[in-house]
Amino acid sequence: MVRIMPPATPDWSAIDTILLDMDGTILDLAYDNWFWQEHIPDLVAQARGVELDAIREDLQRQFDAAFGTLDWYCLDHWSRTLELDIASHKRASRQRVRPLEGAVAAIQQARARGHAIWLVTNAHPLTLQIKLEQTGIAPLFDALLSSHELDAPKEHAVFWTRLRSRLPHEPARSLFV
Repeated sequence: MVRIMPPATPDWSAIDTILLDMDGTILDLAYDNWFWQEHIPDLVAQARGVELDAIREDLQRQFDAAFGTLDWYCLDHWSRTLELDIASHKRASRQRVRPLEGAVAAIQQARARGHAIWLVTNAHPLTLQIKLEQTGIAPLFDALLSSHELDAPKEHAVFWTRLRSRLPHEPARSLFV
């Protein structure tokens, strides 16, 4: 039986590498939820001069269609699709990006135990850059990688094969959070 969730207290001596997701693991999802569920619908409704509820339904259909693909995370895709400069809106609202309480301390504790620590995210490279600049967390990691660099989201098995080629590690001695 393959165990998806680690035990409550991992055997740290059996782990060499910790791979951390960014949004919802290190950073509070409140920003992304606000940006995509409130801010973007408001902007699209204003730009098109239509009712917000109609835009929300239309956007939800578009989001559902992209779910599970790299486009779901791609600022370029959404800028073209929505005819908005998504990157500039990300930059303008970056002050809302915050680490989750205790996340930085947990990473520092893992570093003190001697683990290699990688940030592995589906975030678009520009989103990653904006969030790293806002939070100052980049120095906490030995490696930073956007799934866009591997041309596959983490939900696809090919991502993990490509990751292992890019950042060699032993999966059996790694923890992905």
